[in-house]
Amino acid sequence: MTLDQLRIFVAVAEREHMTRAAVALNLTQSAASAAIAALEDRHVVHLFDRIGRRIVLTPTGREFLAEARAVLARADTAVRVLNDLAGATRGTLRLAASQTVGNYWLPPLMQRFREDYPGITLTLTIGNTAQVTAAVANLSADLGFVEGSVDNFALSSSTIPGDRLALVVAPGHPWTQRPPLGREISASPWVLREPGSGTRALFEDVVQRAGVPIGKIVMSLELPSNEAVRAAVTAGAGASLLSVLVVQEALRAGALVEVPFDLPHRAFHVLRHRERTLSKTEQRFLTIPATVQKKTPDLLV
Repeated sequence: MTLDQLRIFVAVAEREHMTRAAVALNLTQSAASAAIAALEDRHVVHLFDRIGRRIVLTPTGREFLAEARAVLARADTAVRVLNDLAGATRGTLRLAASQTVGNYWLPPLMQRFREDYPGITLTLTIGNTAQVTAAVANLSADLGFVEGSVDNFALSSSTIPGDRLALVVAPGHPWTQRPPLGREISASPWVLREPGSGTRALFEDVVQRAGVPIGKIVMSLELPSNEAVRAAVTAGAGASLLSVLVVQEALRAGALVEVPFDLPHRAFHVLRHRERTLSKTEQRFLTIPATVQKKTPDLLV
């Protein structure tokens, strides 16, 4: 059994597709298939079932997946330790971030880090808070950055300065003339992110603090991205809570109006696996937000 075989197995298991896994690993489909067949034949096991064009893990495959990920994580840790001991400034740092953080807040920090450490490759996966949490927990990401708080015993979480949320509506919405007071937030339809997103969780907290049962909120649309929510609100579908980082250009252009409302600033959360020691590369990256904030304080709203 080789590390390459394990990497191929994990890639196929995560995508449930041989061709997509091969493309992600820059391999031919035949090479990926041969690696899986070699694992199955050598150990006389059946790791995948073929169902139509899909392949799914067998019970044996599901059990083996956790072990394969653990072995690959240990191998990655060994590489990081050697790099740290050598003082190397090469390698890869795998980041995962929720949408607001990944699309708006993180890219300038990645560029600053890239300028300081050009030999280190940065990769970024974007999902909602639940997906980022899973990526760090299963060791497919080194660091996670999310908007919502996370309760996962496998992860360590720390806070960094985040952003400010804004209650936004389209021009002509009644709230542009008189902002809502407390329970009046149930008087408008709302455009919301999907369950599992940090922004959705914070909206629900705001509603509860205002004394409004969630069931009283009329949801006109539930959408999977900040950009989709922003576009729907601009079109008049209802009100929404969105990060100022997401809506600042629309506010400047007059396409959206910010409604005065008591909303908290929120911190972002950095996630890492409790059983992994921070590498020097990860430590270096985590110094970037404070450095950038001092030089450009408007970056962190």
